[in-house]
Amino acid sequence: MDKRYEVYALADRHFYETPDRLAGEGADAAPSYETARRAVPAGWRAARIGDWLALTPVDAEGRPRSGPAQGWKIHASATRENAERIAGIVWDYCVPRAVPFKFVPGPHLLHLRNVKYAARDGSGKFVTIYPADEEQLQVVLEELGALLEGLDGPYVLTDLRWNEGPLYVRYGAFARSFVVDDRGTLVPAVTDGEGRLVPDRRAPSFQVPEWVTLPSFLEPQLAARNTTTVGDLPYRIEKALHFSNGGGVYSGVDTRNGQRVVLKEGRPHAGLAADGADAVTRLAREKYALERVSGLGVVPEVRDWFTLGDHRFLVMDFLEGRPLNSFFAERHPLLAPDPDPAAVADYTAWALRVHRMVEEAVEAVHGCGIAFNDLHVFNIMVAPDERSVSLLDFEAAAPIEEGGRQVVAHPGFFAPPDRTGADVDRYALACLRLALFMPVTTLFVVDRAKAAHLAEVILGQFPDIPRSFLEEAVVEITRTPASAGTTTASASAVPPATDSNSPSHRAGSSSAAPPSPYEALAEPGDWPYSRDSMVKAILASATPERDDRLFPGDIAQFSDGGGLGIAYGAAGVLYALSETGAGRYEEGERWLLDHTDPLPAGTPLGLYDGLAGVGYVLDRLGHRQRALDLVGTVLDEKWHKLSSDLHGGLAGLGLVLDELGRTTGESELEARAAEVTRILQERLAEPPSDTKKRRAGLMRGASGPALFLLRRYEATGDPGLLASAAEALRRDLECCVVHPGGSLEVDEGWRTLPYLGDGSAGVGLVIDDYLGHADDDQGEFERARAGILTAATSRFYAQPGLFQGRAGMVLHLSRTGAAPERVAEQVAGLGWFAMPYQGQLAFPGHQMMRLSMDLGTGTAGCLLALGAALDGEVPARLPFLPPPRRRP
Repeated sequence: MDKRYEVYALADRHFYETPDRLAGEGADAAPSYETARRAVPAGWRAARIGDWLALTPVDAEGRPRSGPAQGWKIHASATRENAERIAGIVWDYCVPRAVPFKFVPGPHLLHLRNVKYAARDGSGKFVTIYPADEEQLQVVLEELGALLEGLDGPYVLTDLRWNEGPLYVRYGAFARSFVVDDRGTLVPAVTDGEGRLVPDRRAPSFQVPEWVTLPSFLEPQLAARNTTTVGDLPYRIEKALHFSNGGGVYSGVDTRNGQRVVLKEGRPHAGLAADGADAVTRLAREKYALERVSGLGVVPEVRDWFTLGDHRFLVMDFLEGRPLNSFFAERHPLLAPDPDPAAVADYTAWALRVHRMVEEAVEAVHGCGIAFNDLHVFNIMVAPDERSVSLLDFEAAAPIEEGGRQVVAHPGFFAPPDRTGADVDRYALACLRLALFMPVTTLFVVDRAKAAHLAEVILGQFPDIPRSFLEEAVVEITRTPASAGTTTASASAVPPATDSNSPSHRAGSSSAAPPSPYEALAEPGDWPYSRDSMVKAILASATPERDDRLFPGDIAQFSDGGGLGIAYGAAGVLYALSETGAGRYEEGERWLLDHTDPLPAGTPLGLYDGLAGVGYVLDRLGHRQRALDLVGTVLDEKWHKLSSDLHGGLAGLGLVLDELGRTTGESELEARAAEVTRILQERLAEPPSDTKKRRAGLMRGASGPALFLLRRYEATGDPGLLASAAEALRRDLECCVVHPGGSLEVDEGWRTLPYLGDGSAGVGLVIDDYLGHADDDQGEFERARAGILTAATSRFYAQPGLFQGRAGMVLHLSRTGAAPERVAEQVAGLGWFAMPYQGQLAFPGHQMMRLSMDLGTGTAGCLLALGAALDGEVPARLPFLPPPRRRP
């Protein structure tokens, strides 16, 4: 579970949104600090930049005064209680001295910076101040530090603390500039000692760039920082199990007796829950709850409680076993094309038994007067003999008599705000009944009515489940406050569905109930009716009045240049509409034209993530000159340093250059395409890195360069290009593993992937193209293709999206010429994820906490895949992936 998505699910109940759009007090605006509402002083300019309010001195013409592009910057941290005071003190100090600064303008945004799963590199940063030089740096630290003395705040992990107050320092960029890093990604940059742009690294630990000398007045601060160590503890820490913004969780050994233990760390003022409790407070709650339920045999026992520095530590018994979530990959029977009925029956019996053990454990905890409040598959430990379970992570636990709401939760088990006390755990137990068979209950934070639909899907796949087992779960999940005789309460953390999404039909309800919205929803396989319904949903979601994005999609669109690209932005949706015969969306095309002139700063350069892809799509839509302008902008950058891949690297750029060079006759584009060819062949001639250190797949592996080299071979007939393509494909196949059932998947070490974007299905697309040109004398590619076909025909996939879900399987199977019944099974399986948006067919995005309309993760990608499978006249396709010339 990628915890970043929870923050982006707060501001809108349908789509991922930036947290600065979170509504607060009043209908239109979030609450803000009084300091943020002050009039802008004469000679200053104020601007909102994401979740910051930036104040900059200007000259007589209103232009920002010149200042350094990088240097030592100061951060001030703050708590909920003192943030208003700190903001006012900083304003009153900096404005008379003309020192630029910015701060987080409202309490909800500060809270989100410090929640448990906020980015650790931004943790604690409430104010940023930009001194002109080291002399002013020292003056500001000393003078402002005195003004802020005694005020607390969370520790800024990336910085060096100044004395004991809330000020911290770090060397980094002041002005925005970008560079391609070692992985080929465009990242914020600083200039090194030789004048080269290098990544501005923001690891959650203080680091001084090698070309920078730490100012002498900061040396005592660094020495003080290094005095706190774990060397004097009676515990030997062996492994970090988990990190969050609230602290770490470590496994270790008690050196006094040799017993294995777990040490859980709490950072003060950080790792906030929805009720504002910090990690230390929650750790104290956990200690209290564990001691109250001690002796039950279903929780770890407390062994120690101490402070190191200002961090609090709880020491507990190490529990042998495995978390429940780890069993799905190896045991779930639907991870195969044709599940063995005996395996389905065995799994059903196992899952029912596990659920009963979890119920008994929860009931035992309730018997001691404690509500667990955070039950989910990662917090359930199954013993090695699988005959008992234990419950982990009691930091959200509370006495039942308090009747509290849930404040920390996994999105797939997050109770509606009307559930309190023991009812929170009963809701999670109901979700667990469904999640054991279909682990997609995160959909319930979009629409709890989905539970009834999902229960019917489960019964169709697991016929031995007692219907009442699922019906009871659906009733519990979908019951409303009115039906339960309770009152509503405002949402916390990721908000579940609102009343407008409340269920109109659920298992066991009266026949007089109105029909479920899922009964009227278009079936994905009902083409072109499903196409028309998805198009209506996509267009209904468009926001041409906004500048940051046109169509709602993945959270990546908020950090890659304004939602422009093919993967997650406007270009990809417009491409899918065009490819599937849905017609032109002229207002969307105008939006894309308007928002590429001028270009947002930091827009990536590649095919799927940036300018090359936008240019490709605009050219296909008839806007050739803008396309050429954008590609020209790319060529003005240091494009040679891009990674080799298709997503944002040279392979994708080369495909666009090659295409435009041929269609326009522009000799420079053709020459640059040839140059890309040379660079990629030279890189392939170098010894490959260890398979554990490289990525595989269509988007970020060697299959992307293989695709480009195949297209170049088709244009030139150079047999060396075909040989290089084969070498590239072999490199990706070296990163794959064959499962006992015969499926071939990309091995990432901790998981294997069958998907189109980063998994084996994407490799299969290019293998098909290669086999259209070359004989496979050794049978290596045919064997791989067979294993990939098996991987692409499993009964269950965890998400619907094109790049990381079932839609990618639909596209691959239809393109490779798989048996029609196999394609039909995957098309029908997309319906398991179908969700209504304004009565039309839509699909959830990555992590499935909100709907998405983009190509890579959402409805546009499902539209394209269905168009590839079901449109018999002109099948849709991904860029540069027409039907193979010869189907294997």
